[in-house]
Amino acid sequence: MLQRRTMLGAAAGLLGASATAAAQQATPHHGLPIPSDRLAPLRGDGPVVLTPAQYAQRFVDSPAPAGQPGRWVSRAPLPLPRTEMAWAAEAEGKLWVIGGYAEQRVNNSYNHVYDPATDSWTEKARLPRGANHVAVAALGGRIYAFGGFSNQNRGADDLAFVYDIAADRWERVAPMPRPRGAGALAVVGGKLHHIGGASNPESERASVGWHEVYDPQADSWERRKALPGARDHAGVVVFDGLIHIVGGRFNTFEYNTGLHHVYDPAADQWTTRAPLPTPRSGHGLVVYRGRFFAMGGESGWFTNRVLTGQVHGQVESYDPAADTWQHHAPMPTPRHGMGAVVIGDWIYVAGGGPVVGGGVKSAVHEAFTLG
Repeated sequence: MLQRRTMLGAAAGLLGASATAAAQQATPHHGLPIPSDRLAPLRGDGPVVLTPAQYAQRFVDSPAPAGQPGRWVSRAPLPLPRTEMAWAAEAEGKLWVIGGYAEQRVNNSYNHVYDPATDSWTEKARLPRGANHVAVAALGGRIYAFGGFSNQNRGADDLAFVYDIAADRWERVAPMPRPRGAGALAVVGGKLHHIGGASNPESERASVGWHEVYDPQADSWERRKALPGARDHAGVVVFDGLIHIVGGRFNTFEYNTGLHHVYDPAADQWTTRAPLPTPRSGHGLVVYRGRFFAMGGESGWFTNRVLTGQVHGQVESYDPAADTWQHHAPMPTPRHGMGAVVIGDWIYVAGGGPVVGGGVKSAVHEAFTLG
């Protein structure tokens, strides 16, 4: 009977409403389901189909006042599902995603590069050793990769590498003074500030406030004033010569924070600014149109020894002049541990975990613009 009704204009409207209701019942959560070919389990074979309980982890509400919504669009997915890269780098107008979980390994070494001009990915020379939560930053035609974990968010090392983009080649540089992963890496005045993170022993995996600066010219390290609130999985940006560390976690995602610390390299001093409205860790943080945009992240806890929590899709932006936050259109696919950079008038967010923890990887790639 429905087929006959589609011939009538009024009944066609009913069919459309019925289809919409069915879609809402099928996806009673924010966003659309993720195609199984863009998901993979941490270990074992796929395909992966997320459960209603996993989709229910998506969390997009923000206490910040509304700003210009902006819009999200899909972009070419990663060549394979990846997560826990934790950060990415922008260099030469491209997005570089290095290390992380991939292909049933927590210490993979992939180096995938996205070109927005062609909406396509290529693979470049792999990191000399696999690791997750590697701190990366670009400087002078090179990409630096410091520290990381060899085990699942544990087992920090002190290794440091530099990638020559033109030569497509990695080299070792002076190792870090102390091992750590999930640290924040920022470039100021031709030097790289490695701040926070988590270190060993594995059984005690604790956040650190260490602040060490690498000089590429001298291939040497020096210590600076430590981050006042030791944490890892924090967001980092540089604006007007100051380093902003926003959000993160104290030891585990059960203890997330919205703390916002600012470091002045000239004074070697830290101060505080307005905190991130939605505390989270493993989120992206970028500078876009003179504001700081934070997106994604996770919060977790155990209920009867079963891991659950929230996968954040909030997009909140900070005005450094007014010291205030607002929110924008949330991510269509909430994720954590992804790569996020700004290229042109777009924020590109690639990969990441669509559920709390590292059990599922995604190849999802979406871009945001205020238009």
